[in-house]
Amino acid sequence: MLEAQLYTAGAEPKGTYALPNEFDGQVHETALYYAVRAYLANQRHGTHSTKTRSEVSGGGRKPWRQKGTGRARQGTIRAAQWTGGGIVFGPRPRSYRTDLPRKLKRLARQSALNARANEGAVFVIESLAFEQPKTKQMAELVGKLGLEGRKVLVLTAEARPPVYLSSRNLRDVHVIPYADASPYELLWSDAVVIEEGAIGGHEIKGAIAKPSRRTTGTRKAAKPGTKKKSAGRAMTKKRSTAKKASKTTKKTARTKAATSGKRKGGGNA
Repeated sequence: MLEAQLYTAGAEPKGTYALPNEFDGQVHETALYYAVRAYLANQRHGTHSTKTRSEVSGGGRKPWRQKGTGRARQGTIRAAQWTGGGIVFGPRPRSYRTDLPRKLKRLARQSALNARANEGAVFVIESLAFEQPKTKQMAELVGKLGLEGRKVLVLTAEARPPVYLSSRNLRDVHVIPYADASPYELLWSDAVVIEEGAIGGHEIKGAIAKPSRRTTGTRKAAKPGTKKKSAGRAMTKKRSTAKKASKTTKKTARTKAATSGKRKGGGNA
């Protein structure tokens, strides 16, 4: 289980935070390579273009006659060997779009988070609630965390326009929702600041972990020394009981039918 430093909303140290199961510490470099390559390829517009000899204006007249000049024969001054002529095999508009499997994307994102967590570069903050955009407030927050001069990626629980606008004038601070963080952006940063509401971990020191929904209920506690039956055994026993009951019912019905048949036969005789 990986841990991170926990800070209050005012960037004051509060304790240690246990990161959720998503942070298992494993880094798959191959998945990161494909994810980063696809991200960079998808940023390309693909609008590069050059003109061929048929698209360049001019050159409708033959420069000189075919024979008798002593020079090489030429058909147009817009051929590729002429200055100002067309380009041979030049770039043409195209799409560089690259799609990745869903599982590979998830694995790459998890690996990027683990890479930062293994370095101790993940920080958890209780809340990021700015009343209004204020660049000075964001700069002070980064300074109190001791991340000044480093590339910081702030991941919020949801879209927070005041927090985003507060960081827009800071060159090395980027703010995006936690769900939208890509492996490239996670690897770009030197430190990752995550809002507590975005992940499902719990505080180790200074707070009590919140009980899960499965444990909160009105079930009675088992008596000491008794073993709890598994759900599978209970279902098997229930099915076997139902089968026995159905067999008994069928057998009773057959017996009644046979008895009534005999009675009817004896009366006719």
